Amino acid sequence: MSDRHHRFKIGQHVEIIPTTLRAAAKGRYAIVRLLPADAGEPRYCIKSVAEKHERIVPEHDLVALQDAALSD
Repeated sequence: MSDRHHRFKIGQHVEIIPTTLRAAAKGRYAIVRLLPADAGEPRYCIKSVAEKHERIVPEHDLVALQDAALSD
């Protein structure tokens, strides 16, 4: 078990860092669940309104968004 803590919280909005290996909807995702660390790095279950499914991603693939600047 890792001593590393999750940087993001449930309900917080994030964006996925784009890569050529991942076909993901662009835009805002919400943190749905905090998951145990994999190889020492926290993971998250995230959901976009543009997709029907949830995604599991490591912390290094996420960037925090300023919720106050966004409108729902």
